[in-house]
Amino acid sequence: MNNSLKITLTISITICFITLLGAAVTPDTDQYYGAMEPFIPTVPTISFNDTPVQYAEVNGVTLGYREFGSGEPLLMIEGFGATMDNWGESFIGILSSKYHVYTYDHRGMGYSSDGDVAPSMTQYADDAAALMSALGHERMHVYGASMGSSISQQLVIDHPDRVWKLILDSNTYSVLIPETKALHDVIETVASNLSEPQGLRNEAEANLKWNGSFEGLSGIDNDVMLVVGTDDVLTPDKVSLQIAGRINGSWLVRFKGLPHTGYHKAPIQYGQNALNFLAMNESPM
Repeated sequence: MNNSLKITLTISITICFITLLGAAVTPDTDQYYGAMEPFIPTVPTISFNDTPVQYAEVNGVTLGYREFGSGEPLLMIEGFGATMDNWGESFIGILSSKYHVYTYDHRGMGYSSDGDVAPSMTQYADDAAALMSALGHERMHVYGASMGSSISQQLVIDHPDRVWKLILDSNTYSVLIPETKALHDVIETVASNLSEPQGLRNEAEANLKWNGSFEGLSGIDNDVMLVVGTDDVLTPDKVSLQIAGRINGSWLVRFKGLPHTGYHKAPIQYGQNALNFLAMNESPM
């Protein structure tokens, strides 16, 4: 654990409070967030079905992707067993109101083809970096959720210059730690079930074989915000607190009463929180 200042922001639908080094204080919201965008009163309308899937050749496979909005580029890295159709149109709509948002499927999932060799978490991270290049961007903001958070951690460790600001949602630095036993049991069950699709089993195996990111977290110098729901039983919020303690100057936002990948339950709150972080110029230090 480093000795830098850590700020934990806990958010519910109607009440916000900040815990600063264990002492509860009433936040000055404008001062804390810096130059905040106004809250979005309505959700921008987008349609996954009406948005064409495009394709990019990346590291020997073809990755399917979609793009929404305009502005600085934001790459969305999805979680275990998910495809780009699972993000939720309201959530992506809010993000794309200010940013050029790209969603994509991991190799072997959804619209993406598979390779000849079972991928590792490092391979998934390399795919994300190579996709940035294929899309014409040297650097992108990144939002990774669940397994996508783990891939994003590996991405910023292996390719720090490719990541501008990083949002990690529903997080762990390894599925092998005691705190994530429930998640580990799910993944292990999938990995051993031959009736599951090969792409899904590949994701499971990659998680189980991953050495984790813990040792590399302290070397991250990028702007990072961690997001987690206090009712997340798969990646409990105390794991995000551990990760925040390893990344100097990182933000930790806890959504009160929300589960794993809480943007499905509260897309407006999660979306606006992401926009606030991406727009600010200040660090919490």
